[in-house]
Amino acid sequence: MSGASPGPSVDIKAQMDRVYGTIAPDAIPWNKEDPPAMLVELVETGTVAPCDAIDLGCGAGNYAVWLASRGFCVTGVDVSANAVGMAVRLAEARRVSCCFVQADLTAAVPDDLAGAFDFAYDWEVLHHVFPVDRARYAANVRRLLRPGGRYLSVCFAEADARTFGGEGKWCSTPLGTLLYLSSEQEIAGLFEPLFSLDELRTVEIAGRHGTHVAIKALMTRRA
Repeated sequence: MSGASPGPSVDIKAQMDRVYGTIAPDAIPWNKEDPPAMLVELVETGTVAPCDAIDLGCGAGNYAVWLASRGFCVTGVDVSANAVGMAVRLAEARRVSCCFVQADLTAAVPDDLAGAFDFAYDWEVLHHVFPVDRARYAANVRRLLRPGGRYLSVCFAEADARTFGGEGKWCSTPLGTLLYLSSEQEIAGLFEPLFSLDELRTVEIAGRHGTHVAIKALMTRRA
């Protein structure tokens, strides 16, 4: 992460509580009911078989509930208590068993979650984690996983700045959130000390209002 500006100080919890507490679910750009194609492919090809899984930044719980319906034992974590409440209600409505926890994974891993999972993923989450917090976040993801556990991370790339009408590393969104956009080099530098990178590439992903340019990283926890 050398050379990355630490950026402004933002209360991510307050920001996300505002989003999930005041904005209609179908107006939240990343709140999509259908799971992303990359996650579906990992499951349907057997690359990731049913196991203990954790959804990092689970939001309203859509993808956690989908995974649980496919035989995974799923825990969802989000910094926003409002998001966790939505996720709990969704799981109850779908009659699916999931566990949801409010926690800030840029701070610490709850002791009961350490080493409890074989698969972790964050989808459109890492661009909300700023450079000053990323090393701690990566270490916490590693701590959540058992040795050999798989991890999928997908976040917006530098080239996606044009989607928000700007350029550079930092972007403000219409929701009033602030994003830090990544390069493949940054993602490799962040995760390679802790994980073996199985796949790292720039991809296009579907958004609610069009496509985004993103960095896909699929990796395996080092022992």
